Amino acid sequence: MTRDWYAWHDQYTDPASPLSRRLAAVRTHVGAALDAARPGPLRAVSLCAGQGRDLIPVLATHPRGGDVTARLVELDPRNVEVARAAVARAGLSGVEVVPGDAARTDAYAGLVPADLVLVCGVFGNITEADIRATVGHCASLCATDGTVFWTRHRGAPDLVPAICDWFAEEGFAPVAVSSPADGVGVGVHRFLGTPRPLPSGVTMFEFTGRPTDEVDR
Repeated sequence: MTRDWYAWHDQYTDPASPLSRRLAAVRTHVGAALDAARPGPLRAVSLCAGQGRDLIPVLATHPRGGDVTARLVELDPRNVEVARAAVARAGLSGVEVVPGDAARTDAYAGLVPADLVLVCGVFGNITEADIRATVGHCASLCATDGTVFWTRHRGAPDLVPAICDWFAEEGFAPVAVSSPADGVGVGVHRFLGTPRPLPSGVTMFEFTGRPTDEVDR
């Protein structure tokens, strides 16, 4: 049965839930990346952005939030409307929420390579081969010295060590990776290489419809 990704956000009502704890970790890392970012305009993209909770509240309160031009891509129209309302309330004129398939490379044309790339809630819902392929595409989505934020549960099969190896192969250095004891999986990698051109018309991944953990997405 296909998951209702709008209702899935109800897990945030419990501040002690794994999802809420993961969200807090991602927001902390995004804020730290903004603290360390180069001066001047910045770009951000968020894949499968949901209601934008990973990024919008951080941009709304961070001193560098106004420097960021961002594109959040989300398929569920209900989540798109929630995210757009949050953007409007925060007065973030540089942030757009785009309805569409976040797996398609064309969704990011004109805004990559970006300084912040959020791939949160994706790796727990796609095949291992698609995770590897998406890590490779991050070398096109991410600017030199830019940061990728990603999530993946630490339950069996624990692919986090392999994902870290794949990022290393693509020219990324680890900034932070949660441990199995944390109960949630959050990774942060900085891109040290030169961005590759982003190919057009490519599907980076496909959701399997069988999420491996309730936290994922």
